[in-house]
Amino acid sequence: MRKQKQGVTILGATGTIGVNTLDVISRHPDRYSVVALTANQNIERLLEQCLQWRPAYAVVADETRVQDFAALVSNAGLELEILSGVDGLSRVCQLPETDAVMAGIVGAAGLLPTLAAAQAGKRVLLANKEALVMSGDLFMQAVKDHGAELLPIDSEHNAIFQCIPDDLQHSTLDDQGIKHILLTASGGPFRQFTAAQLAEVTPEQACAHPNWVMGRKISVDSATMMNKGLEIIEACWLFNTTPDRIRVVVHPQSVIHSMVAYADGSVLAQMGNPDMRTPIAHAMAWPQRMRSGVADLDFFTTAALTFEPPDLERFPCLGLAREACELGGTATTTLNAANEIAVEAFLQRQISFIAIPEVISHCLAQADHHPGACLDEILAADKVARETATRYIATQYSRARV
Repeated sequence: MRKQKQGVTILGATGTIGVNTLDVISRHPDRYSVVALTANQNIERLLEQCLQWRPAYAVVADETRVQDFAALVSNAGLELEILSGVDGLSRVCQLPETDAVMAGIVGAAGLLPTLAAAQAGKRVLLANKEALVMSGDLFMQAVKDHGAELLPIDSEHNAIFQCIPDDLQHSTLDDQGIKHILLTASGGPFRQFTAAQLAEVTPEQACAHPNWVMGRKISVDSATMMNKGLEIIEACWLFNTTPDRIRVVVHPQSVIHSMVAYADGSVLAQMGNPDMRTPIAHAMAWPQRMRSGVADLDFFTTAALTFEPPDLERFPCLGLAREACELGGTATTTLNAANEIAVEAFLQRQISFIAIPEVISHCLAQADHHPGACLDEILAADKVARETATRYIATQYSRARV
């Protein structure tokens, strides 16, 4: 029998995923309680959330902000346990009262706490694609060994999950009669830009996504289409397949979130308004359904739906991600680390938009790729790639003209 309330820990509570998760929970107070909320540096927003939701725990990942947060909590008269750092994040993922963990921390910083949730046998609501990109084999083995439930939150992977008949972690696409997966992409804000225009792109332009509200890093990944490349890698692990069985389809309206093509000629698609509360509510309630707060899709006012192939010359990050996925092992760890460093350098105006794939390509070419069967090997590859990318940027690029 299902408990009256499910205890939820939210990693990255002050970010887009965390805020949307709390919005969904607010619509179902009889089903969910908030056990722990975490943030990196946004302690003012975290305090507001703690005042509203009264969790038993709060974690500040940036240990330099812990004392400031403790003072805010004391002044507000709140009673909760304050933790910090990676150890604190991992601990709240493994609490007995935590039933589900929303893994909403962006980037490599989310790997260790999300892995801890899997090792504790929790329902892992995976919005952090980097956990699988960096350590797919290790992570999936932890899910299997510890009886965890892994449910995708990315709108594309959640859509695929809704379009398949069974758990593909224990079968193959062929077993399910599936020919291939169609991963949709909006194309981002620069879908029709020329090479000259791309060279002059600013961080502000890259962060202005036409359809989705996202953080700065993910917005840049969408603009370079690296986000879609990372999703190819994630899909391979989630759905037990290889990159040649995944096709990217540019769909600018973001109404169809992904599709699955079957051997009999059928194509199943999951549709809806572009709002992250839909996949969040689906994964939280699965296998049931519940209200998300998202408006119904109105077919009579929805514009025409269009589709086109991705332009790999305009967006080389997509090809680099496929290359890393085919190499396997720590190649995808290197890809992710180099991308994080390059994107941050672009956001700080140290390199141009078109230099992002150049940095990543250099790091992939320089790296010694390993199987990535243990955590130490993965973390070592991540560290080397970050150092390589940082050094390359420092020696090869002057300040970007943006």
